Amino acid sequence: MEPDLFTAAAEDRQAKEPSASPLAVRMRPRSLDEVVGQQHLLRPGSPLRRLVGEGGAGPAGTSSVMLWGPPGTGKTTLAYVVSQATDKRFVELSAITAGVKEVRAVIDGARRSSGAYGKDTVLFLDEIHRFSKAQQDSLLPAVENRWVTLIAATTENPYFSVISPLLSRSLLLTLEPLTDDDLRGLLRRAVSAERGLSGEVTLPQDAEDHLLRIAGGDARRALTALEAGAGAALAKGEPEISLSTIEEAVDRAAVKYDRDGDQHYDVASALIKSIRGSDVDAALHYLARMIEAGEDPRFIARRLMISASEDVGMADPTALQTAVAAAQAVAMIGFPEARITLAQATVALALAPKSNAAYLAVDAALADVRAGLAGPVPPHLRDSHYKGSQKLGHGQGYQYPHDLPGGIAAQQYAPDAVHGKRYYEPTRYGAEARYAEVAERVRARLRGEAE
Repeated sequence: MEPDLFTAAAEDRQAKEPSASPLAVRMRPRSLDEVVGQQHLLRPGSPLRRLVGEGGAGPAGTSSVMLWGPPGTGKTTLAYVVSQATDKRFVELSAITAGVKEVRAVIDGARRSSGAYGKDTVLFLDEIHRFSKAQQDSLLPAVENRWVTLIAATTENPYFSVISPLLSRSLLLTLEPLTDDDLRGLLRRAVSAERGLSGEVTLPQDAEDHLLRIAGGDARRALTALEAGAGAALAKGEPEISLSTIEEAVDRAAVKYDRDGDQHYDVASALIKSIRGSDVDAALHYLARMIEAGEDPRFIARRLMISASEDVGMADPTALQTAVAAAQAVAMIGFPEARITLAQATVALALAPKSNAAYLAVDAALADVRAGLAGPVPPHLRDSHYKGSQKLGHGQGYQYPHDLPGGIAAQQYAPDAVHGKRYYEPTRYGAEARYAEVAERVRARLRGEAE
């Protein structure tokens, strides 16, 4: 059986037996107005609105759409809504399990359907970044000839993971993480809607808050956990989904953590102070609490980048590289995999030698500047490239370090007001011990003292 026929058959079964489908499937929006979040894509006249025929024709020359965003933000949903709104067949494939053979089968089926029945096809290809360059190339004829409307989804930056010819032929839409308010509205709709839980159970505030925490911005995860909790409550004959029932159903204890309150700052502070104190186990504990509480992984990554410079500094200059790489990876992959990247960076920072010398140095320099200790730039350092600058004495007497032995010129660089000031006082920890020796030698050469 061809993949497109299989998908159509599955949809028919779900239409006839909606209660047999997962709650996340039953609550799938049927129009753009029911889509949760992504308001930046749903404004009147937006490319997505025009794509489904609202407010005029779709974007000129667009035969495919690229959806980029974290898991659970509605990529599959948007593809389905587009197919419904444009009255097209909807075929779903995953690049994890499908290959060129399956894609060609769908394309061939789409061409037959278009010719025989006049009905076009939307091909939704999930995880397109998992396709090789050659596999992505195989999609180009179908896109260029408009045999299908390709809607591809990726959690990775498409500028790095999707070939340029395909990306240039696509309307790129960036999906944002769902907020707690977005998910709260979705959960309440699922509890009351006829195609959801039909009001058979209620969801108290504490249980709802816990669902938001464990969802981590993922709508599918929120609905799956809600369905598990509702099933457990109904099995026990209870009229509401209590917090304890939710915990039992999803096997995750509630973390007492208000992301908008003191605990948010207290736990974040404890993470950084544990890293500063080189207690790797305590740092991992606080990291786990932040992850479990549903913290934005980008917030955690930002804190780690700050710690890399503030607390590790020149004792291990690679710490900042590690933290920045972790932040970039987190932005590309999202949870749940991002927890591993954050843990790696946390371990690296906690076990690294520590120095706050760079942090103290820049604050000392800022204090002097704010106190008025600035003064004019020494004449020999001033810009001498524009006409008339030499008449002003700019650049005269400047010694080019690269022309001198050791690459160091004994000349004044700082303004008179702070000449001779020492801001950077390196520690003797880790790699900074070597930099301390270098700094002393260089300062002596700058003063014209022989080694």
